Amino acid sequence: MQKIKGVFFDLGGTLRICEAVPEHQQQAMARMAQLAGQTDVAGFMDTVESRYEGYRQWALTENREAGDFDLWAKWLLPEYPREQIAGFCHEMTYQYRQAKGLRHLVPGGREVLQTLHRRGYRLGIISNLIGEREIYDWLKADGLEPLFDSVVLSSVCHIRKPDPEMYRMGCRELGLGPEECASVADNLDRDITGAKAAGIGANVLFISPKKLAKKTITDANRPDYIVHRFPDILDLPLFG
Repeated sequence: MQKIKGVFFDLGGTLRICEAVPEHQQQAMARMAQLAGQTDVAGFMDTVESRYEGYRQWALTENREAGDFDLWAKWLLPEYPREQIAGFCHEMTYQYRQAKGLRHLVPGGREVLQTLHRRGYRLGIISNLIGEREIYDWLKADGLEPLFDSVVLSSVCHIRKPDPEMYRMGCRELGLGPEECASVADNLDRDITGAKAAGIGANVLFISPKKLAKKTITDANRPDYIVHRFPDILDLPLFG
């Protein structure tokens, strides 16, 4: 195996965990309605959620992702003036994600990132998600920005994993070949298959034993390593 020099991390369910916090979620929904000039928060959210289902089906079928403006102007609030959408689309997407829960770094995440960076690995993020600004703001606010040399987001590049091009983009930004990089992610059929198709050198699946028991591993999605605790990544021979 080629020596690994770079490591890509998925976000949702891997590097970041979403926790249900009702008060936080209610505040986010109220802010969304306020941005849209609506007083019926529940009714407004019902409309957004029903339309998001259509958007989600398109995104999954076409392996595409809309940027903030197109998400709201084309899919979620097409009846609103485009100039109004332009004024609130970034915050609206952020608040929509907050309405799903409060996101925080996975336990042990900072230690893993800092240790790998200290050992000389180049780090990147490759993630499917809506929202063009949230991740950059989060990395800066949490003091993690200096640890990463590449951030590839579906909402910015407009394609989604398992499209291998996302991994190729990340490799180019790291200045490394795919065979010199590893991927750490939680989804077999989206993350592992995409990384393998791109020629990524090693794939680490981060998943709980309970979730793993419900999965089917095939030749197409077979990881090279499986860890159940995030800090155990540092003990893999891959990163010794």
